[in-house]
Amino acid sequence: MEAASTDPHRQPIFNAERARLVHQRCSLPYEPVADAVQRLQIDLLARPHFHKSPSRRCTHRLPGNTWLRYEVVHQDDPVLRERLKELAKARCRFGYRRLHVRRRGGRKRAMGTRPPMVLPLLPNQRWSLNFVSDQLTDGRRFRILTVVDDCTPECLALIADTSLSGARVARELATLFDARGKPQTIVSDNGTEFTSNAILKFVGDHKFDWHYIAPGKSTQNAFIESFNGRLRDELLNETLFPSLNHARVTLAA
Repeated sequence: MEAASTDPHRQPIFNAERARLVHQRCSLPYEPVADAVQRLQIDLLARPHFHKSPSRRCTHRLPGNTWLRYEVVHQDDPVLRERLKELAKARCRFGYRRLHVRRRGGRKRAMGTRPPMVLPLLPNQRWSLNFVSDQLTDGRRFRILTVVDDCTPECLALIADTSLSGARVARELATLFDARGKPQTIVSDNGTEFTSNAILKFVGDHKFDWHYIAPGKSTQNAFIESFNGRLRDELLNETLFPSLNHARVTLAA
């Protein structure tokens, strides 16, 4: 086993006193809790073969003044504080990591109702809506609005287009109301098309219930999900659509 080298240039110098001297030469206050790696780097730069002056050694590895003098500014929000206190009283076992307040803003959306749903017993008692996506042979994407009567269950409409906004959904439903009558309830998810201002106005004008399922609970809209699965397996996955017109004709057949 080799003996330890006695050459001071080859021995790693790592002690608090040496770090204190280097800091004093750089006219910087000594930090007792300085990082061990940083102190070792300063110590290595202090060796004679580096030929670095004390000021140059400190500018190589020490952090800048902005890092040393930065102070976090906390914004005072009395409303948020009171709300967190209320949550802490209601959830005594929750720690500060689990207590949070969601802030929601922006435009007004249709909220609808979420009471427990009952099975429909008559036609036009409840309809379900959803979207299915597919693409043409040239790679362009299009969507299909599917409408199903939950009682029969009959497919009432298949509307295909490259863009289906909330206003377009409201127009298609108005046409369907004229042909089939108005349902008591329509069920859908919380997509932006179904929660838009156009749908909110449409529901208010026609006076019927719009039921939104809980977010992430597609099983609450099982009738339309089952139909969409069969539509994809039996038609969309088996057919190539060269154009949007061809897709509309195929869906209407």
